[in-house]
Amino acid sequence: MAFSRANNSLLLLLTVLFISSEAASLEKSISGRGGHVLFPFRRSAAEGPTALSGNSINNSSFILASERTERRDPLNDFKHYTGGWNISNRHYWASVGFTAAPLFGIALVWFVIFGLILIISACCYCCCHRPLHPHSLSAYAISLSLLILFTLAAIVGCVLLYYGQQKFHKSSSDTLDYVVNQANFTVENLRGFSGNLSAAKRIQVTNMLIPTDVQSRIDDIVTKVNTSANDLDRRASKNSKNIRHVLNTVRLILIIVAAVMLLLAFLGFIFSILGLQFLVYVLVVIGWFLVTAMFIMSGVFLLLHNAVGDTCVAMDEWVSHPTEHTALDDILPCVNVATANQSLYSSREVTYRLADIVNNVINGVSNPSNPSIRFNQSGPLMPTLCNPFNQDLSNRSCATGEVHFSNASQVWRNYECNVSLVNGIEICRTVGRVTPTLYDQMNAAVSVGYALYHYAPFLVQLEDCTFARQTFSSINQNNCPSLRKYTNWVFAGLTLVSAAVMLSTVFWVIYTRERRHRMYNKQQMFYEGQGPMTEKN
Repeated sequence: MAFSRANNSLLLLLTVLFISSEAASLEKSISGRGGHVLFPFRRSAAEGPTALSGNSINNSSFILASERTERRDPLNDFKHYTGGWNISNRHYWASVGFTAAPLFGIALVWFVIFGLILIISACCYCCCHRPLHPHSLSAYAISLSLLILFTLAAIVGCVLLYYGQQKFHKSSSDTLDYVVNQANFTVENLRGFSGNLSAAKRIQVTNMLIPTDVQSRIDDIVTKVNTSANDLDRRASKNSKNIRHVLNTVRLILIIVAAVMLLLAFLGFIFSILGLQFLVYVLVVIGWFLVTAMFIMSGVFLLLHNAVGDTCVAMDEWVSHPTEHTALDDILPCVNVATANQSLYSSREVTYRLADIVNNVINGVSNPSNPSIRFNQSGPLMPTLCNPFNQDLSNRSCATGEVHFSNASQVWRNYECNVSLVNGIEICRTVGRVTPTLYDQMNAAVSVGYALYHYAPFLVQLEDCTFARQTFSSINQNNCPSLRKYTNWVFAGLTLVSAAVMLSTVFWVIYTRERRHRMYNKQQMFYEGQGPMTEKN
């Protein structure tokens, strides 16, 4: 079971365990305890925790891949497992492992029975020499034909195994690259979001700053987001390195296996044809061990193939049932839309504050009604910034004449004036409403506010699992078909090579024996033909 889990991580870490464990880690490190935080990952009150008992999950849960995973469970008196895809359930792993039981059984039977035959044959050969019997031409021809057939089958199996492992390695690597890119994308967005929050705290337009209480919340949020982003980046790098090492190791093992079995089949055929009996027996002993190992590897890849299929079906069903509670929720908790919207409170608040500060400066400084704060402004009035939120942080539509975050800097550039310093104060000497210094301050505030507003959709997708669902959907559509196909190719290649070399091993012995009998018959016929001539002479 430990070996099966190690091989299963080859796929599951590429998909569910990798991205989901990172999201779960993100949840724990960001959400914290008590108070409002940026990412309040939690289930809605209507959802209950998953209750694992026996071989099924809570009746209120949606069972993933229920039809596909209905297999015999050796841990439950070989009853049908009905818990669906659930990697935290040992009964699931037992049922998946049981699918490979026939191959493991063949390996055991082959190792024991053929080993006993070898031991008995060796004892008979050493203790009692049996005389050679007359040769049967039909037996010789049949043994030779079958030996050629099984040798060709072994060659075909090795070619299929080699080609399959190439495709499997490429497909697995592509899946890993995609998941790593998604993790890196998440890290970049989190760092970009925290960086803009930090910048917002330092924004100052004239003498106006973000309120102190908001700055305090920003510090707390930035710390947690940066910690989570750094942890996600570290784990993504470590996991991808480990998984890539596993993929390369598996690839190397499969290449060596294909080459060794091909060489074994070829040498066994040549030695049998040439009648090199001692070398044939040496290869028979080697083949005895290798065939056993090959059947075990076939069972492992059958297990992997089934686990791949289970995971792909489970991901597809999870994506198709966004409101259901499933076994995936234990790894990747999702929240409802209301909870997700609450998590945007801080980013909305900072965006609102920045827009409000800028508009206060425009109305009070750039377009002043108080003559005491004039610095020789002139020309058309400067348009205010469209604040995307109301004071209660609900969505707000732009009013006529307001400029949006996306183009405010370009529009306001037309209202910038050239200045002269008078007693250390910038005074416009050309038509305009803002000085270069004031424009830069307003532009900085707009840039940060736009960035925070830009990250809002990503934050929602991250929280309500839309991002994870899109990732899983992409993997299911683009990667799962090839993963299932090529794990099946590798399994088929391993099984074909195992069976072909096993039968070839038997017929090496049979053909070598028939060849000895044939040579003995030829010698007898030769001696019988020479006998009368000797008497005549």
